[in-house]
Amino acid sequence: MAGELSMTVRRERGVVIAEVTGDIDVSTVGGLRERLLGLADSEQPLIVDLNGVSFIDSTGLGVLVAAARRADTHGGSLHAVCSRKPTRKLLWLTGVDRRIPLSATVDGALTLLTESGDAPA
Repeated sequence: MAGELSMTVRRERGVVIAEVTGDIDVSTVGGLRERLLGLADSEQPLIVDLNGVSFIDSTGLGVLVAAARRADTHGGSLHAVCSRKPTRKLLWLTGVDRRIPLSATVDGALTLLTESGDAPA
């Protein structure tokens, strides 16, 4: 799959939100890895919004897990947002949802962060 991939980053309520759109596969994952790992280096909670992702393969799943580990190492956390059934099923089948908290919306992830005490006051 040779699709395009883009990511926009914003900050909301003390949380970094990375909105990813396009295909995440072996041909596009390099730039995503670099940007997500860089964001995970901050000590802020990170939400990765996958609602605009039309395809994700194992290399993309690996980047999400690596970014979650990096965030943990630096005192942050990573949460994923996805309401697309095929992607949610893939995250469930591979067990990624047990490593990375998953919400259907950004607001849901922000609420989860607030309730868990991970979001800044």
